Amino acid sequence: MPQAQTAELNLNEILRQVAREKDIDLERWIGALEDAMASAAKKQHRIKEPVRAHLDRETGKFDAFIVKKVVEVVEDPLAEWTVDEAQDHKPDAQVGDEVHLPIPTDGLGRIAAQSAKQVLYQRVREAERENIYNEFIDRVGEVLNGTVKRFERGDIIVDLGRTEAVVPRSEQARHERYSQGERIRAVIVEVHKQPKGPQIVLSRTDPRLLVKLFETEVPEIYDGTVVIKNAVRAPGERAKVAVYSRERDVDPVGACVGMKGSRVQSIIRELRGEKIDIIEYSDDLVTFAQSALAPAKITRVSVTHQGEVPHLDVIVEDEQLSLAIGKRGQNVRLASELIGCRIDIKSESDVKDEVADALARMLQNAIDGPGAASAGIGGVAAAPGVSAELAALLDEAGLGDADAIVEAGRDALLEVEGIDEDLADSLHEWAEAQVQASEERAGADIGATFRAPAAKSAGMGDDDFMAALSRAFQESEQQRASKGPAEEEEAGVAAPADTGEEPREE
Repeated sequence: MPQAQTAELNLNEILRQVAREKDIDLERWIGALEDAMASAAKKQHRIKEPVRAHLDRETGKFDAFIVKKVVEVVEDPLAEWTVDEAQDHKPDAQVGDEVHLPIPTDGLGRIAAQSAKQVLYQRVREAERENIYNEFIDRVGEVLNGTVKRFERGDIIVDLGRTEAVVPRSEQARHERYSQGERIRAVIVEVHKQPKGPQIVLSRTDPRLLVKLFETEVPEIYDGTVVIKNAVRAPGERAKVAVYSRERDVDPVGACVGMKGSRVQSIIRELRGEKIDIIEYSDDLVTFAQSALAPAKITRVSVTHQGEVPHLDVIVEDEQLSLAIGKRGQNVRLASELIGCRIDIKSESDVKDEVADALARMLQNAIDGPGAASAGIGGVAAAPGVSAELAALLDEAGLGDADAIVEAGRDALLEVEGIDEDLADSLHEWAEAQVQASEERAGADIGATFRAPAAKSAGMGDDDFMAALSRAFQESEQQRASKGPAEEEEAGVAAPADTGEEPREE
């Protein structure tokens, strides 16, 4: 009897010791042992019915038994019995009860023991993975220090001590290279329960790594005096961080840079030379955009659309255009992500040319008269005897305007369904009249320099730009004077106000 008690005490002590070493709850560990014993007994006796095992905590003895559930209608004969079948083994059996049929557990063979071992290992691994998941799931976004253990198909396996983590190839900076045994610092981006491979996924490219490094190096960020509003990265090349201070006396940019750049330099070394732009956050979108596009100097910023994604038009000097866009568009792309807006950058010369073209078109429309534009001169829909349906057919046939009709000829009109000889003659005469009128108007050409895209000059200076505009206005005045007051009123063009100034001489 004393020997039996010693064996029982040893078994209980072994169970507790293993539970402590594996950091597994004792009840869960005992449950894993019971599942393993049930699997071994089922395999030894070649039983297809459900088998359950139980460990007696006092004696340390395992009992195994077949489980039958009592139901009204049997759907699974291996696991269920009717009330009559159950009462043969348990007289007071009722629907919902379970009937246990004991099976021997003595003398389990080698195959059964191997099966029990596999089940036990599986339960232990599941328990360990769940413990790791519970420990790290609330730490997503934290920075971990580890050691490079090995490489698997481009992924870096990192040893964290108790467990392993992985840095996938997609989360690695392209310019970084690590060797086995080297220290690595990365941020947790995901923790999962998948059965294969490490559960913890780390990243060297996530912006949260940059934020955590600033929290580590800058005490003002750690205590909340300086707040990081947003951070974006082009991993290994450039990053932009927007910061603001909750106290007037604290300069947020200076606090992050540190004395002679000591604080930001340590972060740059950790990121293997990645350049970092520290920008002061502003509630004013235009001011924030000007700061975000640094080091380029911005001339003007206008907000053209205020919706879910605001649209900014940014104008810079010609020599600043390449600096504002950045290498492969990197600077403007990071600035756009930082402020959450779409940014279009143009040089001043391009804007001047666009304004000149727009003014030229306005002057041309003013001379032609708004009535001409609204009537759709040249459009076949304005021709007499042409319905909307016929106009659509002509447009599909490539005869939608006067120029096309004259060029194609009268015979092309006859090929269109619904056009007879008389209508074809009428349309051809109308088209010729329209073309002739258009040529007469073109004779009074103004602002040709503005209208022709080929004549645009990207390097137009301020004086040349104003001189060209002055010429355009003078020619416009001459055209209006030649028409006379009656024609001008009929065209719907108002006379210019007398400013009392002499026109500029060129």
